[in-house]
Amino acid sequence: MNFIRSKFSWRFFIFLILAVLITRMPVIGDYSGIINTLIHESGHALVALFGGEVHHISLFANTEGVTYTRHSNWFGGVFTGAAGYVFSSFMAFIAFWLLGKKKDKVLILILLGFIILNLVFWVRNAYGIFWLISFGAGFAFLLKKGSPSLIQNVLLLIASIMLVESVTSAFEIMLLSLMSPQAAGDATNLSASLLLPAQVFGTLFFLQAIWFCYLSIKKGIFKLSRY
Repeated sequence: MNFIRSKFSWRFFIFLILAVLITRMPVIGDYSGIINTLIHESGHALVALFGGEVHHISLFANTEGVTYTRHSNWFGGVFTGAAGYVFSSFMAFIAFWLLGKKKDKVLILILLGFIILNLVFWVRNAYGIFWLISFGAGFAFLLKKGSPSLIQNVLLLIASIMLVESVTSAFEIMLLSLMSPQAAGDATNLSASLLLPAQVFGTLFFLQAIWFCYLSIKKGIFKLSRY
């Protein structure tokens, strides 16, 4: 058991390194990294539905995204603004938790559910629609034709990309809040709503991402040995 656990510890870190390399590659890096953008923007949208409404979501080729919402009260706007980074970090953890439980197809169905939800109700820009259809087709292929080993490896890579992107995007927003607090996205919006410095929210976004990263690494090291 110790040997198997050690083996899969190395496998986990190899996939993390592979995720870092892939997300830094031209074109394919941005394309793969949009999975984190999808989850991030979906987090905003899902929270906005409680007492508000979602107009539409745009996903862009450079991994940026934006969710247009309307809220009936101040609290709704605050919780919607805070949801994106937390939700993407949480879902990265959930991905590793499901893989550790050998719930590979459940993870595919969850991610495919986000894709269908956005395709049907929210995303309307051309690149966003292209990405959703192409990525969704890949998941559909895995469900129908993928071997167990192919499904496991693809999902471990996707989970690793989600984790890497959730941490790096939170780190970037923290840096922006420190260097250009007036242009730090969600941190700036929360600063305007709560009358606190944008640096506070940028730092909190990064800290929560590190916490979920720690939990995900624990799952990756000690639970994937069951494969």
